[in-house]
Amino acid sequence: MPETAATRLDRVLAQLRLYEHPLLNFSARSKGEGVEVIIQFKDASIPMHTYYFELHPRDLDHPQFEWSFQRQLYDALHDYFVEMFIRTPQDRADRREKEL
Repeated sequence: MPETAATRLDRVLAQLRLYEHPLLNFSARSKGEGVEVIIQFKDASIPMHTYYFELHPRDLDHPQFEWSFQRQLYDALHDYFVEMFIRTPQDRADRREKEL
């Protein structure tokens, strides 16, 4: 029997309670039939964007949800931390091309 949006959200919130991070806060909200996970930087004095990723009903209803959730969370954390870079070597190359 398919789960409801509220049940899916509860399931994600229960998983998020298992994770604690010194730099990040985790939350979630319903989004259509799926769930949107929200990752925020704890230190509000540092201007950092909020990261969002969606979990689709097929993933939320899967019998191995807990394992796939961990993989998706870790992938999202990787993406979020990469997006935090202020400067990269590629930025320097782009600037040099524009200066020419």
